[in-house]
Amino acid sequence: MSIKTVLCILDVNQFKNDLKGAVDFCQTHGAHLTALIVSMGGTPPHSAYDALSITKLNERQREIDSLTEKAADIRSQLSGNIASFDVQEVYTEFPWADEDIADRALYADLVLIGPQAARNEELQQRVIDGALFQSPTPVLVNASGKTLQFASKVILLAWDSSEEAARAARQSIDLLQAAGKVHVTIVDPLAPQSVNGKEPGADIAVFLARHGVNVGVDCIASGGRLVDETLRQHAVDIGADIIVMGAYSHLRLRERLFGGVTRSMLEDSDIPLFLAH
Repeated sequence: MSIKTVLCILDVNQFKNDLKGAVDFCQTHGAHLTALIVSMGGTPPHSAYDALSITKLNERQREIDSLTEKAADIRSQLSGNIASFDVQEVYTEFPWADEDIADRALYADLVLIGPQAARNEELQQRVIDGALFQSPTPVLVNASGKTLQFASKVILLAWDSSEEAARAARQSIDLLQAAGKVHVTIVDPLAPQSVNGKEPGADIAVFLARHGVNVGVDCIASGGRLVDETLRQHAVDIGADIIVMGAYSHLRLRERLFGGVTRSMLEDSDIPLFLAH
C-alpha cells in the first residue's frame, strides 16, 4: 500500500507535538497531510430544562469557537512548512465521534495517532472504533512519540494466519519492503497447528519474500505469559521499531489466539503499532 494521504487525529486540548510528528512523517513519505482536530462536547441535553440552559448553550458555543480558532492556528502553522495539507475540524459527542472519524478515514491511506491524542483514552477509543472497525484504513498508533523513519531497521509482524493479520501484512507492504529485517512472529505455534500448518509462518514468509521483503520467521513460546506480553518482550529483544498486527473487534476477541491482544497492546506498548482490520 502506497501512503499518499495521512489523516492525523488531533486532540483539541493538546496537539502541538502530534502535529509536528505528523508533518515529519508526511514529509518523510511525501504524503498529503489531513489534520483533523476533534472536539468532543458533553452529552446532549436529556430534559427540557437542560435544553433551555443558557449555561450549557454558552459552553457549547465556546467550545465550537475555540475549535475554529485552533483549526485556523493549525492552518497558519502548516502553511509554508509542508507541501500538501488540509485542515478539518469536527465538533461531536462521544457516541457519534467514531462515525465522524470513520467518514474521513475513508479518504486516507493511513490514520495516524500521536502520543497526545493517544493519552486521551476516550478519543483513542473512538478513533479505533471508527477508523479501524468502520473503514478499510489502517491505523498507526505512535503513543511514545518516537520518530518514524521511512525505512525501519526492524519490524515485528505478529502472525496467526488470520484475515486480519494477512490484511495488516498487505496494507503495510511498503513499510515491510523498506525495512532492514521483518520478523514474522508466531506465539506458541504448536497450539494452532490446524491454522498455521506444518511449518508455521512459511507461507506468509514466502509471500513477503516475493515482494522483496527481507523476512525471517520467529516461533516463540509464551512460557505461560500472555500473548501481548510475549510479543512486547520479543519486540524489545529484536529491537523492533514498529509492530504490525491485525486488530480484532469485540466479537472476535474470544475466537482467536490473539484474544485481547489488540486492546492490551494499545494500552501498554511503547513501540509504534500498525493495526489493520
